[in-house]
Amino acid sequence: MRTIAVVNQKGGCGKTTVAINLASAIAQLGKRVLLVDMDPQSHCAVGLAVPEEQIELSIYDALISYSRNEPQRLSEILWQISDRLELAPASIDLAAFEQQVAGIPEPETLLKRVLDDVSDIYDYVVIDCPPAVGLLTFNALRAATDVIVPVETGYFALHGLSKQLETLGLLCKRCKQQVSVRVLASMYDIRTKMAREVLAQLRSHFADRMLKTVINFNTKIKEAASYGQPINEYDPASKGQQDFKRLAEEIIGIEPSRDSRQIINSLAEQLEAISTSANQLLASSQEKQTQRTRPASQQLTAQPQAPAEQEPAPTAAQTDAKLASYYGVHPSKGAVTFVTLYPRAKTVQIAGDFNNWRPDLTPLQKVNDNGVWQVKLELPPGCYRYRYVVDGQWQQDPYNERVEPNPFGEYNSVVEVT
Repeated sequence: MRTIAVVNQKGGCGKTTVAINLASAIAQLGKRVLLVDMDPQSHCAVGLAVPEEQIELSIYDALISYSRNEPQRLSEILWQISDRLELAPASIDLAAFEQQVAGIPEPETLLKRVLDDVSDIYDYVVIDCPPAVGLLTFNALRAATDVIVPVETGYFALHGLSKQLETLGLLCKRCKQQVSVRVLASMYDIRTKMAREVLAQLRSHFADRMLKTVINFNTKIKEAASYGQPINEYDPASKGQQDFKRLAEEIIGIEPSRDSRQIINSLAEQLEAISTSANQLLASSQEKQTQRTRPASQQLTAQPQAPAEQEPAPTAAQTDAKLASYYGVHPSKGAVTFVTLYPRAKTVQIAGDFNNWRPDLTPLQKVNDNGVWQVKLELPPGCYRYRYVVDGQWQQDPYNERVEPNPFGEYNSVVEVT
């Protein structure tokens, strides 16, 4: 049995989308698959139309039962999603998991013990990890034979990738089992120059640690989640379905490494190597950006031996102009910039917690002829829900993966400001 942990401590990278659709795609290829949700927010259940109010037992109950040496049958908590796919749902109880198992020996091995007991039933286990590094994520890593790190090909991708891999590397120093770690490019929007550049740089620096399959940005995938279906059920002919089928075939085709002579064996070493590459890539990108912003006269007259002048920090206007090229939501300290693309829209407004859901108070400005709209809001730290209102029609942000259901049977987009 192969166990695949989908890990990323940064929200909005498509982690849960990857976990759900990869599990469903592997099952469609004839394998028996278990999808395990280790996120207290229980997004896998939401994305697969499992009624939260009907979840009486979750993966939390299985983990706690093993911690008390009273193992509960995993089959008692499972929900059947399709003929070959079952879900072990999460619950908010997982938020207290670390406190509940404090003091017991090796609490990081509980999930592995649960899965070892069903290793003869399933061919693959896919684990959706929480967007934070802690005991829940550590449990997933200790159980894993494979780790997939989804990385969105956007403006802040390299910063997030470098930081999270460093953190994971520190966490996994005790992981001695052989684990295959690979980076997956997700939410790739070929229309943007930045996405194309980031993808090319990722492939160049990560080489064999980079999965060949790319998950393209596709509105059908978001629609499928809103209807509680994996993309292969919602729209079997869509490009999103083709992407995940290729990803499943690539994963199945990768033989787990058993060569003890390979240079990088442990999970910690692989994460450290990828993190080093990420730092090099980020430094290279920053150097190129500095060269682009330096006046031509300085580029021609600069002497190699002269000490490098420190470039002035970009102005707020320059930062806003740069962000306008990258669709999505871009939080920063005390503020957030919303950028979206509606070429045919006459008006784009935003309504949310921050303006009492009054779209008339916060219009977006059209920043170019291509239909890019933008607004920057100064907001105190906190978690905010919002929706766009495009020519009078309310809709979730198509470029923000983080959503939650609202009382009207639709989804609000979510952003966190630090």
